[in-house]
Amino acid sequence: MHPIQCQCGAVKGKLDSIGTNNRLICYCTDCRAFAHFLGKAPYVLDEQGGTEIVQVAQQRLFFYQGEDLLSAVRLSEKGMIRWYATCCGTPIGNTMANRTASFIGLIHSCLDRQKMDKDFGAKVAILNTDTALGHRKPKQRGLLGVIVRFIWILVANRVNGRYKKSPLFNSSGLPRVTPKILGAEEVENLKSAV
Repeated sequence: MHPIQCQCGAVKGKLDSIGTNNRLICYCTDCRAFAHFLGKAPYVLDEQGGTEIVQVAQQRLFFYQGEDLLSAVRLSEKGMIRWYATCCGTPIGNTMANRTASFIGLIHSCLDRQKMDKDFGAKVAILNTDTALGHRKPKQRGLLGVIVRFIWILVANRVNGRYKKSPLFNSSGLPRVTPKILGAEEVENLKSAV
């Protein structure tokens, strides 16, 4: 079981089992904006603005402490739901707004760095490099594998109905908290922050 924890330790959880996953570094401006929104850019982003993420099925995630401290934000009305711990601003992960797309992209800041290679494999895909910071952009790699595993996570959990067991959505399929939707100007400022 892989532990999940916010920086201050008020929110704690675990991944029940290690199964199909994607491990990647995303250089998109949305991931960067989320880190800046929380004031955690130095803690979350690498030197070129990338965020390391592990995508897993949501039903494998369990919280046993501090669930009431989870909150969420969206960078637009139709954007992903970005979950974080209100106690210390630690980003937890990203989900779609519909629980039937039952994956979560867990941000490395809530994972155990010492166990990531063992639990999720040492191969890390590199994506969205066109928006990486700096003149020498990292080379994109692993996109096809990420897509195949992502589709497998979605389809398998849709077919077996396990998508209904998400800790982040209620029995009606709505997010457990109403995400704050950021304004366009605020998002643009966050995306352009360095």
